[in-house]
Amino acid sequence: MTLDAFIDALPKVELHVHLVGSASVPTVLELSRRHPGSRVPTNEEELRRFYTFRDFPQFAQVYRAVNELVREPEDVATLVLGLARDLASQGARYAELQVTPYAHHIVGMPMREVTEALDLAARRSLSDHGVEMAYIFDIPGEYGEEAARVTVEHALQEPPAALVGFGIGGIEQERPKFRDAYRSAFSAARAAGLHSVPHGGEMSGPETIWEVIEGYGAERIGHGINCLDDPRLVAHLRETQLPLDVCPTSNVCTGQVAEIGAHPLPRMLEEGLYVTLNSDDPPMFATTLAQEYRVAAREFGFGKAELALLARNGVQASYLGEDRKRALSAEIDALVASA
Repeated sequence: MTLDAFIDALPKVELHVHLVGSASVPTVLELSRRHPGSRVPTNEEELRRFYTFRDFPQFAQVYRAVNELVREPEDVATLVLGLARDLASQGARYAELQVTPYAHHIVGMPMREVTEALDLAARRSLSDHGVEMAYIFDIPGEYGEEAARVTVEHALQEPPAALVGFGIGGIEQERPKFRDAYRSAFSAARAAGLHSVPHGGEMSGPETIWEVIEGYGAERIGHGINCLDDPRLVAHLRETQLPLDVCPTSNVCTGQVAEIGAHPLPRMLEEGLYVTLNSDDPPMFATTLAQEYRVAAREFGFGKAELALLARNGVQASYLGEDRKRALSAEIDALVASA
């Protein structure tokens, strides 16, 4: 079996992908037609140029512009189903989709209607595409106390049935001024039984990773690539096997890593860290989950064993039930044995 065929056949899970960032070019163009007058180009060629980033702040501006197209619960469902369709074509069986309730709140979408759209989309993702969809509600970290309050209220008062986690994203350098509000939000979410899945160490140093571990009770961390700058942190992550959801192409596109060959993922594995492979905002970065596996093979020299390890790590780090984890892991093992 060729490596390409192996990647296609490999059962995959996507643990780090954002609702708005998952919108394919055709989906964004559809939303642009639904809601004319936005900052987002309505021409495909111009939209693809729009999706070219110099750094993270520019990416954040583009992301917010696309987010402005998500104005009605129907738009939310459209995005979820579009992602499910795309993931199914790549052999993905399960995804934990990061949703930002504050973005829906500021355009006036009622919590209950957003939840109903997410519930409907999760059911249809499974029935129409065979992809099980779970949700993580995340705080946009640059927006402060109100964003934290709205996110917690939605998570606790009107949660979708498939809500499994609570996170925080956005510009990491803005978080310290809101530290107490964010710690309180995570404490409330964890008390309600949600898993803590914050971003950390994507665009800032190890201090952010320590904060999400010690202040937010992180059970899994988005990105975490700057952990290698702190030997004590590396030792802690190795000892605890705290999963890091790594997104190589994203890190290059937002300027966090100079080039793909310099990405720290191989060294993270060499250090014995628990790494999963993900796509983050795939259409915006001209990638897919399957493409991330191909990047790992081409750029890092990974073979079938390493790719299977990443897929297995994703399954085990997910919030699937134990029976589903065992079944998917067994499928991965069977594929490796037959390859």
